[in-house]
Amino acid sequence: MDRAQKEKLVEELGQIFASSGVVVIAHYAGITVKQMQDLRAKMREVGGSVRVAKNKLAKIALEGKPGSGMGDLLTGMTVLSYSEDPVAAAKVCEAYAKTNEKFVILGGAMGDVVLDQAGVKAVAAMPSREELIAQIVSCIGAPASNIAGAIGAPASNIAGILKTIEEKAAA
Repeated sequence: MDRAQKEKLVEELGQIFASSGVVVIAHYAGITVKQMQDLRAKMREVGGSVRVAKNKLAKIALEGKPGSGMGDLLTGMTVLSYSEDPVAAAKVCEAYAKTNEKFVILGGAMGDVVLDQAGVKAVAAMPSREELIAQIVSCIGAPASNIAGAIGAPASNIAGILKTIEEKAAA
């Protein structure tokens, strides 16, 4: 890799660190190509990506970026998993680590906050962006349906009362 390619890679990694909602760093020693392709596919499904880069170049790219403290995690054979959604990459990595003991999560970063293994696990336990939107929509919709039910209830009660009065008058 010549100097121009290294500079381009450092620039790309810098963009990843600056624009990602979450970055997860893990060791992947001993993982087969098929297993890595499986991880990449799972990450693509949630809108994330997986990147393997030289640690030294990644540390250079981290300088002055949010989460620059995670540079200490970049030792050995590391892989970067990232997504714009602050939860997606952490969820996929956590689930993948449970099924593959060779994939070991070291930590990561969420904006300026550097995460350890427990931090990544906590982020993975949070609801995803889509789940949060669904919860908010259901909360917003519930009062409206309650109001509609309350408004409609007196009318049905009045209709029942009128029907009872009519039946008594007919008898």
